[in-house]
Amino acid sequence: MTAGLDARLERIGTDGNFVIVPMDHGITMGAVTGLKDIEATIDAVTRGGADAVLTQKGIAPRVHPNTNGKGYIVHVNASTTIGPDENDKRVTATVEEAIRAGADAVSLHINVGSTYEPRQLEDLAELTADAGRFGIPVLAMAYARGPGVEGDDPEALGHAVRLAEEVGADVVKTGYSGDADSFEHVIESTRLPVVIAGGSRGTDRETLEMVRGAMDGGGAGVSMGRSIFQHENPEGIARAVAGVVHEDLSVEAALEAGGLALEA
Repeated sequence: MTAGLDARLERIGTDGNFVIVPMDHGITMGAVTGLKDIEATIDAVTRGGADAVLTQKGIAPRVHPNTNGKGYIVHVNASTTIGPDENDKRVTATVEEAIRAGADAVSLHINVGSTYEPRQLEDLAELTADAGRFGIPVLAMAYARGPGVEGDDPEALGHAVRLAEEVGADVVKTGYSGDADSFEHVIESTRLPVVIAGGSRGTDRETLEMVRGAMDGGGAGVSMGRSIFQHENPEGIARAVAGVVHEDLSVEAALEAGGLALEA
């Protein structure tokens, strides 16, 4: 690693663990709840304890005034829910564009096992090569998705995270296998820090139980979007998630820390 890479990794995490709130869903799903006034949402989640937020490059001017000194990641591929195939992610930015947008890191989504995997694998390889020239960390969002692939299968998830390491990523995001024991296989498949996706929003308790399980299985945190930015209290749920990730809180203690116990 270079000094610049190390410094930028510290900007998007805390002591090697990560609470990242992706809010690139506007390109995928439109201006859904939590993203119309994205400025207020970014302010809330970073006050609550998120280490970094993530958007597409065009949203950068709305991000920087509201991060409360936290990190910023630019996502560099996308698709839409109204297009022909949501799994067909296409490149939307370069590393240099991300740097000009003020990014501390870049991220790319790859669906391992899908028909689009070969091109997305090439895209990830090109991204890690370009990012390496500038000392910019790469977050690979490596999901197990495709015909006959179970998205929570620990073997498939382990393959996805190993692929990210093999191609040169610095941090990898993937799905959660459902319990701490099975998630250990995913963690053992790579030397990279592994963070879990949030997926569709559940109850506060379900969200925190998932985070607790991932951490108990050896995970390094979360990259959690809708469960945080669409919450009625995004600052509170961010504080609760950060409590589990950074303070090793129990689910009950995290609910209390976030002021969420009555809503659980």
